[in-house]
Amino acid sequence: MSFPLSFERSPLGHHDHNHEHSHGHGHDGNGHDDHDHGTGESNLGEPTDLLWKRINFENIITLNESETDSGALIVEKPWGQRLSVDPVLMSSTDEQLLMYIPFTGSAKLHSILIRAAADSQAPKTMNLYQNKENLDFSSAMDLQPTQTIVCSQTNEVQELPLKRAVFGNTWGLTILFADNYGDDLTQIYYLGFKGTFMELNREPVEVLYEKAANPKDHTPIVGIGDRATQGSHHGM
Repeated sequence: MSFPLSFERSPLGHHDHNHEHSHGHGHDGNGHDDHDHGTGESNLGEPTDLLWKRINFENIITLNESETDSGALIVEKPWGQRLSVDPVLMSSTDEQLLMYIPFTGSAKLHSILIRAAADSQAPKTMNLYQNKENLDFSSAMDLQPTQTIVCSQTNEVQELPLKRAVFGNTWGLTILFADNYGDDLTQIYYLGFKGTFMELNREPVEVLYEKAANPKDHTPIVGIGDRATQGSHHGM
């Protein structure tokens, strides 16, 4: 399964401005011990169902970010840096942000973790779209979200539960931060995800073909042979 390298852009209605997009920087999870992604916490206090190591950081895309890569960088923050205010994602020309976060396999999402400031720049309405990889602001606003969540105005890390039955088999998540608590710009410090994970099966599918069909091994079905013969004359 391939992930997009850029969003398609189209006229954005009231978003008549340049929404930049960017890519994060991949890494191998240095500083994080491998652990079972079940439930509970690891020895370092990190939730064992955190999907941080299962995100395709290199292909994260953020539209309308004020600084290049800042959207990817807040997702790349490890658990131990979740309370840090640097780096920060700030919107550019208005309060809206659009992010695409791809995973390295199939995830069943349980919740979203987010931290912002307890002020008017805190995000409010989040529209979530499962496995929609080419959305821009205009197409996202026209599309029915998979789920809509309202964030609280707090500086604590919020865990926002998702509809687990709906977010099974998720390989990419698009988030539209549609508004905030009254400011012209939106600011976010941390974004994370909890759930269970299954590696994509990349093993080649082996298909066996007969080198030469033996007519004695195949019992004809009445009428099928005639239609097949007729179809072959028409290039079928």
